[in-house]
Amino acid sequence: MIKRLLFAVSILGIAASAFAKPAPNIVLMLADDLGWQDVKSYDIDAPSPMDTPNIDALAKRGILFRHAYSPAPSCTPSRCAIMSGNHPARAQTTHVSGGNPPGANDNQRLITPWFSGRMPANEQTIARTLRENGYATGHAGKWHMSHGHFAFPGPLDQGFDFTTHQGSNARGVQKGMKNRLEGFATDKPGDPYRLDAEGFPTDSVTEGALKFMETNKEKPFFLYYATWLVHAPIQSRSKALLDKYCQKLGVDPANSKEWTTDEGQKNPYYCAMVETYDHYVGQLIKFLETTDDPRNPGHKLIDNTYIFLSSDNGGAEGGHHGENFTDNAPLDEGKTSPREGGVRVPFLVAGPGIPAGKESDVMVNGLDFYPTILSMAGVKKPEGKNLDGANLQPLLTGALEDSSLVLDQHGKPRTEMIWHYPHGNHQSTIRTGDFKLIRNYDTESKKAPALELYRLVDTKDGKSGRVDIEEAKNLAAEQPEKAAELNARLTEILAEMKASLPYWNPNCKFRLPNQKKVPAITGHTVDGQTVTATIKENGARVVRADGIYTTKDTPGEWFRVIGEVDAGTAKITLPAEATQTFINLIDENNFMVSYPQAGGAIPLGAAAK
Repeated sequence: MIKRLLFAVSILGIAASAFAKPAPNIVLMLADDLGWQDVKSYDIDAPSPMDTPNIDALAKRGILFRHAYSPAPSCTPSRCAIMSGNHPARAQTTHVSGGNPPGANDNQRLITPWFSGRMPANEQTIARTLRENGYATGHAGKWHMSHGHFAFPGPLDQGFDFTTHQGSNARGVQKGMKNRLEGFATDKPGDPYRLDAEGFPTDSVTEGALKFMETNKEKPFFLYYATWLVHAPIQSRSKALLDKYCQKLGVDPANSKEWTTDEGQKNPYYCAMVETYDHYVGQLIKFLETTDDPRNPGHKLIDNTYIFLSSDNGGAEGGHHGENFTDNAPLDEGKTSPREGGVRVPFLVAGPGIPAGKESDVMVNGLDFYPTILSMAGVKKPEGKNLDGANLQPLLTGALEDSSLVLDQHGKPRTEMIWHYPHGNHQSTIRTGDFKLIRNYDTESKKAPALELYRLVDTKDGKSGRVDIEEAKNLAAEQPEKAAELNARLTEILAEMKASLPYWNPNCKFRLPNQKKVPAITGHTVDGQTVTATIKENGARVVRADGIYTTKDTPGEWFRVIGEVDAGTAKITLPAEATQTFINLIDENNFMVSYPQAGGAIPLGAAAK
């Protein structure tokens, strides 16, 4: 009897394992510069003129987040943060085109600090972690997580098995047109952008994504679909789409002045690009809906696939030749600003076990992709891996209004987010609950107050009532204690992340406090890879010395190492591969002095002899 029971239990166990759901597929769709108001299902106030039926259908399939944010207001830092799980401030990757010695002209009061142009080559990316746990990993589209678009390290160096990031068609339909008023795609054989059955141009990036899923459906796959749409160049290869939006908006495609002066969305090219992107999203979803799942007989791939859709930053409101691209209203500003228009983005999630047709007002962020995907895949966080985001799965499958379900990496409910952007207008921001604080570093310009405090919403029972998402009414003077509280917390977080703050420029032609006290380097010696500089203090103590260096293998790309300051000297030991360096001194008043100021960097090693 006992043997029969054991045999029955064994048979049931085998049967259960045979019918156990296989590891899910993950599709992460990241648009480029897609604004919060560019998607029809996000409409508030004035309706969007753009048709996005496939993205809207995805919203009905899953959850739409109204308070979703990118990790940064520009491309590279957001993409690196999503892929690595590290906040841009912690990674010292806060903008595009990094890896340069910091400097400023005499018209600038502030100097942007050094920031990296890439992820470290050995970064434990989400792709690397999933591949180590049996996933096929594919990338299609834009990378921009290295010093140049196609520089090292690329997708194949960072955990991906497949990429479209190479060759003449790497940009797909976003390869620049010689003239956007002619040369449209046709239905002729041999046309690389040949119109499909629905009249949309063929996109090599999307074709690559479809090929990856078809080729790898026998095992769990992770697809990072990062199109170049809807980034500039602002163009449309579909004449029919362009004509549609010219008629809809009442504008002439040859007269951009018609859409550079009015508020609201008036750019027919941009509208056509958004609908084109929506079409490609639909192609990927249709493939998942119609393709049998060989790992889950009787089901389609869509039944066991989680889909994420978001953008790397807010919409780019303007660009080349003063032409308006999009309009993020009622949100203020756009790409390259940490105000709401620059960081609030579309954010949709759908998949097995996720309720359909729901919305949430809980704050979420692109940093949350990494821990959430690990949870969905049943994969443990790599030992020692820092993840600045939160696992959203308890929220996705629980009470969507309950923000306490979103736990940070310390196991506490996440109540705050920060953005650090020491570029352009030089700002850091923090959102805590319903309030957002903006810190302006250029306190001498008189153009903006040191602190701006806004109450974005009024949240009750998990639902947010609109108050000031426009960031129009600064409450800092009315609520100084609240502003001071958030500012102190922002300082605490930035200090923990060792964020680099902007410096005062000692060579600025406008008078600055303590400008005459800045230190100077009077000379230096080189011993192998160690540079020792002699410091003359002029009333301000030197608190740090950085070596900004390059190598023979990375010409044009500069890195940073922090040196030692002691008894009137700065000692900086550079890596063996470093070939030349600048020295940056930072004094107690946060002025930065660069040395040498003329004649190039200090040569090292054999070049120094």
